[in-house]
Amino acid sequence: VQGTGGSSAVSKCSAAARGYIQDRFLRLLAGRRRRRAPLIHRGYYIRARAVDHCIQDFLLKTQSLPRTQILSLGAGFDSLYFRLKDMGLLHHTVVYEVDFPNVACQKATLIKRMKELSALVGDTGGEGLGAITFSGEDYKLLGVDLSELSELERTLEEAGLNNEIPTLFIAEVVLTYMENTRSDALIQWAAEHFPQACFLVYEQVHPEDPFGRVMQQHFSQLNSALHSLAQYPDCEAQQRRFLGKGWTECSVMDMNEFFTCCIPEDEQQRVQTLEPFDEYEEWHLKCSHYFVLAASKGMEPSWTPLLPSVTVPRHAGPVGTAGSVPAAVCARLSGIPGLRRYGHHSVLIKPNVILTTGGFGEENGQHCRMRNFHVLSKHAGYWKAVCVTQNIPDKRWGERLYHTVSCLSDTLALVIGGRTSPLNAGLGMLWLKFPEACNASDPDEVAVELVSLQPAAEEAALRWRHSTTEMTFKGEQYLFVYGGRSALEPVLGDWYFLHTPELSYAAIAVEGPVPESRHSHSACSWEGGVLIAGGLGAAEQPLGSVFLLRELEHGFQWQTIETHPPLVPRYSHTAHVHEGKLLLVGGVWFHASSVPGITVIDLMTGLCLDYVINVEHLEWPLMLHNHSSVFLPNEKELLVIGGGGNCFSFGTHLNPEPVTLSLSSILISH
Repeated sequence: VQGTGGSSAVSKCSAAARGYIQDRFLRLLAGRRRRRAPLIHRGYYIRARAVDHCIQDFLLKTQSLPRTQILSLGAGFDSLYFRLKDMGLLHHTVVYEVDFPNVACQKATLIKRMKELSALVGDTGGEGLGAITFSGEDYKLLGVDLSELSELERTLEEAGLNNEIPTLFIAEVVLTYMENTRSDALIQWAAEHFPQACFLVYEQVHPEDPFGRVMQQHFSQLNSALHSLAQYPDCEAQQRRFLGKGWTECSVMDMNEFFTCCIPEDEQQRVQTLEPFDEYEEWHLKCSHYFVLAASKGMEPSWTPLLPSVTVPRHAGPVGTAGSVPAAVCARLSGIPGLRRYGHHSVLIKPNVILTTGGFGEENGQHCRMRNFHVLSKHAGYWKAVCVTQNIPDKRWGERLYHTVSCLSDTLALVIGGRTSPLNAGLGMLWLKFPEACNASDPDEVAVELVSLQPAAEEAALRWRHSTTEMTFKGEQYLFVYGGRSALEPVLGDWYFLHTPELSYAAIAVEGPVPESRHSHSACSWEGGVLIAGGLGAAEQPLGSVFLLRELEHGFQWQTIETHPPLVPRYSHTAHVHEGKLLLVGGVWFHASSVPGITVIDLMTGLCLDYVINVEHLEWPLMLHNHSSVFLPNEKELLVIGGGGNCFSFGTHLNPEPVTLSLSSILISH
């Protein structure tokens, strides 16, 4: 548990060094310096903002009172006191910090040794006695195990804590490491002994969905299990916990809600542009698995609570589900490491033959960008897969992620866009040529050739997280490239018609309301036009709109497809059309009480039904984002290949093997 404190101090320090948070004291307290990934920076940024939001609110609302105090439980190497003191916010507030005795001793030694820190505490900062490792006029550092409540109470009294004045308790990822009976007792003790108090908590929720399972496993491996989760698995349970232990007001929100509601738009944009970033799924999943809670009692009614009530529509309860879809491991495809990948693309090149390319995954026991292609083919009811070497004269394939592959014939496919890193997306277009008899028993090699494009069409390829869809206009075949993002633009809303096979750029008139810019959406061919659904919009907010690009006599028209109930906004899903129904598979949404399964939209009536995926036969968490899926109409089955991602600091999760989802029960022809 103490190790988690040290590691979080290093991460906060790295976030401060990159400009996410303003805190010059972290580097003095963190000890070692290490640069973390942008995803980690964002995670610690939102944590710092949520905690600071509530602390500043408490100080602001009590500034006219003669005396207040802050009690930080499990404070670790946090810089809270020094930050507040430096900002001149502690005129009448004493800060008490409690942590394990050896952590408190280490911190006291650091403070005495560092001029910058000891100067802020003032000359009275001296040797403490016993458990009081440091004692200044407005700062006391105590070494006590929080689970020993009577000892904690005695030491706090000795250090001068006053039960009668307004008190803010802070527990930033602390209570969950304690046995529930002990953390419950601590919450109740604070309510019973302090007539005027607030209690601020930041920690994890949702242990049972795929991301939650990876998160739990990570902390168990660190030997610091998260105890709160079994008994208090969601925000509502945490709220009931505090209201049942003597607190009269309690507000709670997850970090997606906090970022959307409590961080001003200009600040959101500042953070979103600090570093090249392309891990939206993991960012939003991280945020849906952490909450901030502010409980209070006996405070002036004029200023409770510390958190606003949530203004974004929170979907009440779980999404209504119309039924479930069984998932099964695809027999004989397990144990092929090359199929453990994400950000790749899979395409049916002819009946029962699938080509999977690109992405990030596992090769020779190492995580890397994937160079090799895989061909999957079905014989006598069973799939088999082989790795295919591609005949490349140079590195033009570029190990790309988030590209598209469109099959133009049995022997020809076109790769458009993709990226190697978020700074490098100028990868152009490639022809993939495969032999007539390409299948998994005799795959041969795939020839890769660079497409020479006319300048007007070049822009179409400088993007990733876009869509490319086959369509027809006046009986001619076209590819419709839409949306995505580029190294310069975080989100694109433009489109290109490319006439096949020579890929000339065609200017075709499009009327109707233009859909808002998006990436990570889905696109399907339907009745000669294109169906666009969901995606991530300009403010990194998921979209719930569905559009049809419909052929008219002289061009096309954008039409909105109204869904009822409204489609829950999502992105990073895949989609297929079957007999007038649009199937959306997986994805990421902000609605944290469940993960997206399969949504079926009737394109005639707009009726929108959600089905959960029954994973009882899978022994591992099925992450349905950054995956690829192929619909097999004869079997009424979906084959899901790959999926997963970099789960914050909890490790990379790659779905270990392809999965089939049987849709026969939900696609009954009427």
